[in-house]
Parts: sequence; structure tokens; C-alpha cells
Amino acid sequence: QHLPNVYAQAYAIGLLSAIVDNVPLVAAAIGMYPVLDPAALSTMADPVFMQNFVEDGVFWHFLAYCAGVGGSILIIGSAAGVVFMGLEKVPFGWYLKRISLIALIGYTFGAGAYILQQTIF
Repeated sequence: QHLPNVYAQAYAIGLLSAIVDNVPLVAAAIGMYPVLDPAALSTMADPVFMQNFVEDGVFWHFLAYCAGVGGSILIIGSAAGVVFMGLEKVPFGWYLKRISLIALIGYTFGAGAYILQQTIF
């Protein structure tokens, strides 16, 4: 009925946002996943898992981080990156060689910190 790891789902959407703009990805996620009212949680078959999808829940916070920061892994993943590329005449290859790995590492460590925070607290 459901994929068990909401963190992996949001992380993958974030990686995809490096290629596709994050706005349509988040809009698609809103269509794919339920945005639940806390009162409706008790009627669900698996309320512990579905608690992730409560309005302002863990999945939505993590998705916002992943889609926003994941868009910076490649210069074409965000509108700001495309504008930067045009205004400063930055080639895609230059960004890919010098910045993308650093952005991917930062993205992964930030995601790990979020997951660790949610797990501990």
C-alpha cells in the first residue's frame, strides 16, 4: 500500500529537482501523497506511517528541504541557477566540475542532519 521510507522518497525527489524545476515536482508530490488533517489520522489503516503526511508533517518539511536544496546540485535545477548561468556566462560544464559535487555533499549531509534530528528528538 505504501513505500515505507518517506525520507528516501523525498531525497529522491530532491535529486530529481537537480534536473527538473522544484515547483512542478512539489506540485506533483502534493498530488501523489495525501495532505492529511490531524483529525482524519485516527481513521487511517496505518496511522503511525500516515502521520508523516499530516499537514505540516515530517514528509512535507523534508520535501521542502530536498526540493529546494536539491535544485542547486546542477545549475539548471533552479531558476536562480539558470539566471546566474545567463548573466555571468557560466558554462554548465564549469559548474558541474567545480560546484555540483560540493552541492551534492552539502545536500546529503543536510538531509542526514534532518533525519538524525527527527530520529533523536
